Amino acid sequence: MKKHIVLIDRTIKAGIKAIKKSGHKCVVVVDKHNKMLGTLSDGDVRKIILNNISINEKLNNHFNKKGLYLVEGQYTENQAKSLFLKQDYGIIPVINNFNKVVDVLYWGKLFGSKKIKYPKLHIPAVIIAGGKGTRLEPFTKILPKPLIPIKEKPVIEHIIDKFLKYGISNFILTINFKAEILKAYYKELKPKYKLEFIQEKRPLGTAGGLRELGKKKYKNFFVTNCDTITKINLIDFYKFHISNKFDITLVASYKTHKVPYGVCKLNDEGNLRTIDEKPTINILVNIGLYLVNKKVLNLIPKDKLFHMTELIEKSKRNGFKIGVFPVDEEEWTDVGQWNEFKKTVDIFS
Repeated sequence: MKKHIVLIDRTIKAGIKAIKKSGHKCVVVVDKHNKMLGTLSDGDVRKIILNNISINEKLNNHFNKKGLYLVEGQYTENQAKSLFLKQDYGIIPVINNFNKVVDVLYWGKLFGSKKIKYPKLHIPAVIIAGGKGTRLEPFTKILPKPLIPIKEKPVIEHIIDKFLKYGISNFILTINFKAEILKAYYKELKPKYKLEFIQEKRPLGTAGGLRELGKKKYKNFFVTNCDTITKINLIDFYKFHISNKFDITLVASYKTHKVPYGVCKLNDEGNLRTIDEKPTINILVNIGLYLVNKKVLNLIPKDKLFHMTELIEKSKRNGFKIGVFPVDEEEWTDVGQWNEFKKTVDIFS
């Protein structure tokens, strides 16, 4: 039960680590006497990050004080199961008559090894697979980046596996560099999912080939780089995109970076005010996974090099709504650079 609890006097960062350790997207916030004060979920963490609150601050009021709970002896197992089946709860704490947490319920505890059935997402996933993969040379001198192997499967199949988990079975690949090798691979593989190619006559960047999607019937598309492998919950991501009525939503990872130098801060006259020795800074980085609404695709120029960053900026200038879905840095891997690629290989080994 301890791994599902975090003390109120801990930092937000400690709360994030507790959520990660619990494995159930949520923890119970308690005082030093183990009395329940509320819950902290990954959704709460997203709100904290988007409100530009430092994760080094104390939890204090940065949690849900109205979190759901059950009272010991006042519920049946079937009632508890019904709550999990009807709502997307990570955990449900059980308290006694003195508000002390005596148990924490979660899916595996009630349903055993029975797997959670995710709702199916009936929208396509577009994989940007036309780049040269220069960061992975010399391998990409021979193979296109999507076919670089991790364990016994190429990178692109690991990416596709994550989407298949959520019922997504329609994939579109934008291709250019070594396109015929990719086509030959899939011709031999004969996948069970639906696959089509958008072949670029010349390199069109990370967004140029998306213009062709405007002819499709779908309203929204997942778009991912072919070097981003994620563990994020795509249902949560999709709900966030739809409920906020965003036209483009990008996934961003919270990164903590320690500057290895003393940072000089100046006053208004340009004189030294303080030196901050080896400070830690927190930033959000774009991981290369998006949800894109069809209506922004007309902003993409025809047959010209155009990147997702340009599409996002142009969409903003034209009044479209852009969202950011924050995730933990451990929920994704960029296998497009050697140091991260090697870490990923170790994970899958």
